[in-house]
This record gives sequence, C-alpha cells and structure tokens, in this order.
Amino acid sequence: MGRINAGRVIMGGLLAGLVMNLGEFILNGVVLKAQWETAMHAINRTPAGGSAIAVLVIDGFISGLLAIWLYAAVRPRLGSGPKTAVLVGLIVWIFSCFMALMPPFLTGILPGQIVATMVIWDLIEIPLGVVIGAWAYKE
Repeated sequence: MGRINAGRVIMGGLLAGLVMNLGEFILNGVVLKAQWETAMHAINRTPAGGSAIAVLVIDGFISGLLAIWLYAAVRPRLGSGPKTAVLVGLIVWIFSCFMALMPPFLTGILPGQIVATMVIWDLIEIPLGVVIGAWAYKE
C-alpha cells in the first residue's frame, strides 16, 4: 500500500467540492428557491444569504476534500475506479445528507417535499462529485 498523495487529495477534493457546490446552487438557488422561501417564512426566518451561503460553500469544499481523502484511504483495499468512488459517495451521502436531514424533517422544521428532493438530488450529486474528484486522484 502506498502513501496517500496529499496534493492529489486536495486537487480531487476541490474538484469534487466544486461539483457538489454547483449542484447545491442549482438545487437550492433554482429548483427549490420558492419552497425554501415558503419554508423559512413558516418558521419566521429569512432565506439564507451572504455569510450563510459562504459557510455552505466552504462546507461543500470540505465535504469534497474528506470524500476524496476517504476514497484514497479505501482505494488500496477496494481498488481504484468509479465503483469505489460511487461507494465512497454513498457513504458520504448517508452521513452528510440523509442522516443530517432526518432530525429537521422528523421534528417538522423542514417540509417533506424539500427533504425528499434534497435526499434524491444529493444521492446523485455526491457520488457524481466523488467520481469526478477521484478521477483526478493518483498515487
């Protein structure tokens, strides 16, 4: 087993994070924009703006970096390529999307339509981002 190539983890992670951030922009800024405004109004909040969006973008890049680091870590055991990248993407999706959205959904803070759309969208977006980021990773 070789050492993890930190430079390639950063490059692949930033690429994966870019894909995830673009997907989130399309999802939340276009597809769910009206639903988010309605949902935030219902709980007496304003839609996310400036600094909140900046934090979410940073979060997207951190998610990409962690996903590619995980890909690099499991690659010697599971092999390189899209199959392993998709598996890592699904693991990241479980923790960063599915499990994260359950409490606000179950407590009624977020409506089911928003949660369902996000869960399904991210089920495609996150593994896709990891596959693209993994493409850039080489040991």
